[in-house]
Amino acid sequence: MQKVKTAKQMERHLKGVANHYRIEILLLVAQRGPMTLFDIVDEVGANTKTIGEHTRRLFTAGLIDKKYRGKFVEHTLSPYGKTLVRFLKSFQRN
Repeated sequence: MQKVKTAKQMERHLKGVANHYRIEILLLVAQRGPMTLFDIVDEVGANTKTIGEHTRRLFTAGLIDKKYRGKFVEHTLSPYGKTLVRFLKSFQRN
């Protein structure tokens, strides 16, 4: 049996994605798989500090996971991030 999210919990996830850079990061990580901050910066073409802040917010919202690999951090989608990406893709097509 699945647990039903409260409105407050859903708000956290939706606010976490409420930015064009964050949406782009989610879609990019969904497409490419695990990516470091520098991989994301190269693809998005924005400032490292900007992308770092947006990945932090995505992590805080529970939409991406971080895995430490030596001096690098790999970003992957969390289960909630995968669900939100499916929604974004369906929303994008309509």
